[in-house]
Amino acid sequence: MKKLIFFCCCFVGFLASKAQDYPKELKVAKDGSGNYTTIQEAVMAVRDYSDVPVNIYIKAGVYKEKLVVPAQKTKIRLVGDNKDNTIIIYDDYSGKGNINTYTSHTVLIQGNEFMAENLTFENSAGPVGQAVALHVEADRVIIKNCKIIGNQDTLFPSADTSRQYYVDCYIEGTTDFIFGAATVVFERCHIHSKKNSYITAASTTEHQAFGFVFFNCKLTAEPAFKKVYLGRPWRPFAKTVFIDTEMGDHILPQGWSPWNKNDNHKQSYYAEYGSFGPGYVAGQRIEWSHQLDKNELKKYTLKNIFSGSNQWLPKTK
Repeated sequence: MKKLIFFCCCFVGFLASKAQDYPKELKVAKDGSGNYTTIQEAVMAVRDYSDVPVNIYIKAGVYKEKLVVPAQKTKIRLVGDNKDNTIIIYDDYSGKGNINTYTSHTVLIQGNEFMAENLTFENSAGPVGQAVALHVEADRVIIKNCKIIGNQDTLFPSADTSRQYYVDCYIEGTTDFIFGAATVVFERCHIHSKKNSYITAASTTEHQAFGFVFFNCKLTAEPAFKKVYLGRPWRPFAKTVFIDTEMGDHILPQGWSPWNKNDNHKQSYYAEYGSFGPGYVAGQRIEWSHQLDKNELKKYTLKNIFSGSNQWLPKTK
């Protein structure tokens, strides 16, 4: 019995020591000065279902990778040198071979409690149809001080069980370039349109209290474009709200649009509070949208929006 206990203790100790072998920090550099030359290699080196955060530092450079953070790679934090010169780029698009919208991503995030900072996520396929730069299925995701660049369908926060927080980010595209079913907050983000089209296309489900919520954001467009809608409902229960957002003169007075003349908008919820700038003209929004009053505004807090089945309050430090 003593020998068995001794063996068990040794085995447990061996496992613990092996667990400690997994690094908490990794470095990626194209010039070979880091642990890895590709981001994907570094991601796959992280322990499955890590119970501690793992930082992957990425040296400035252009990384042409179709990057996937699998579901078992949790608590990963990608940190670039600078969002302007640390770029993850790929050029897939729907219709290229067997690629469709769901597989056109440059980067796909499936591992929960993911964070990215100081990076550019770019789909360089050009204006060829649906081409996702960043596709996020994971829950409890923070994207901070990043650029997300593409054309149609740039950013895809896809899963209705996912909660995502974008802060101080730049997002650009043409049509429906922020779309999906996740519960998402955008705070102090710059949203740039490159075509007369639609910014958002939420597909929020019936059981979700919130869809896309924009706080203190700025909406701009290329000078030639003056006919941009805030959004249209991809699915019947779509929810999108803009709060204290600056809107350029590219935003149409009616603000919102139906989806291809169907009835999705009859069950959707589109609202604003404190919109300002030439893109907001009081009393001219489409009749089925809403202007929040101060009592309704009170429920739009990070705590309420991200309550879900388990409370999550994102921390960006």
